Amino acid sequence: MTSSNDVLSRIAILADDLTSAGDGAAPFRQAGHDARIFLTPTAEPSRHAVGVSAFDLGSRVLDEDAAIVRIKRAARRNASADVLLKTVDSTLRGHVAAELRSAWAGSRKRAAILAPAFPAEGRVTVAGVQYVRGVPVHESDYGRDPAHPVRCSDLATLFPDAVLSQRDEAAELPELVDNGNLIVYSASEDGDLDVLVAAVPRLDEVLWVGSPGLAAALARRCARASGSAGRLPARARRPLIVVGSTNPASRRQLTELLARGDVQGVTVGVDPTPAVEALRRATAPILAVQTPGERHTPQTAHALARSQAAVVQALTEDLTVDALVITGGETATTVLEPLGATGIDLLDEPEPGVVRGSLTGPLPIPVLIKAGGFGDDALLLRLCHLVRHQPDLGEDA
Repeated sequence: MTSSNDVLSRIAILADDLTSAGDGAAPFRQAGHDARIFLTPTAEPSRHAVGVSAFDLGSRVLDEDAAIVRIKRAARRNASADVLLKTVDSTLRGHVAAELRSAWAGSRKRAAILAPAFPAEGRVTVAGVQYVRGVPVHESDYGRDPAHPVRCSDLATLFPDAVLSQRDEAAELPELVDNGNLIVYSASEDGDLDVLVAAVPRLDEVLWVGSPGLAAALARRCARASGSAGRLPARARRPLIVVGSTNPASRRQLTELLARGDVQGVTVGVDPTPAVEALRRATAPILAVQTPGERHTPQTAHALARSQAAVVQALTEDLTVDALVITGGETATTVLEPLGATGIDLLDEPEPGVVRGSLTGPLPIPVLIKAGGFGDDALLLRLCHLVRHQPDLGEDA
């Protein structure tokens, strides 16, 4: 619940990829705040903007030095926000340590609190060690991630100067914040994160660093008694499912989807033309385009991603499809850039790790974006049903 001290006008979220930006903003949207995702790192919301501004800084795909510069500049631009949240992947992929320190320096906040747990997805922190469904993250599939393998699960190793804290030590948090500490907070359930957020008297004195679990706890404290509920986008006549993530969860979801008789899909090659022509000839009400599931060299993977983006651009611009369901933050960024989209007006988070909204720009179509590793095997089936059968504008939900 919102306390009398939590009258907020601006919440800023600094994310290392697009799905993290959506995951960070969505809980605040559900808590009654207007929210927009900005797709360019240097985007500047209106000086008088209120609500949530989430910035996809794209830093996960940069080298560490470039990521440090970009994060520090963004933190400096948004240092005056009432809540400043730097997202990190709940499996610790990316430049976690370097980006935290860069954001902290840029924001000049008194203290920084790192709480990467996302209990709803089985990602928990125990005595400073990050686990995925009971396995230390570096021993899980994320330790074998082809693009961003996780090498260390122990946050005390990544942050040797940090103070470790947990639920039964929350009473000490105000003093630790006053002393300007970097605090690593262990959490195994959502209630642990609620205790953390409730224990800090002033949210604006802290750089908050975490995953959707922490974002949701902050949003619960900052919930608005009333707010714009948003309007559902129109039903999609024909959505396009875009799978670029190689995560096994996304590939299982795609297999489940393609087993249906009303879905036609293609695997894109380096030349997008055959895929475009095949999908234009397709008669099914749901279309899908995927990159090959096997690993490739970085150069080939980049070429395939660009080819997939060209397929999406061709099919949206000629109105073959009128909505997008995209898996993977890097895939979403690559796909949306050629469409001229500048952002996403966020509607809601229909499932954990999934955000729904409308593109801002020349093609204001509905879009759903799913983090690669989230969801059960039937998730893409449910998202297709949602985008095709949601109420039209003006109808009751």
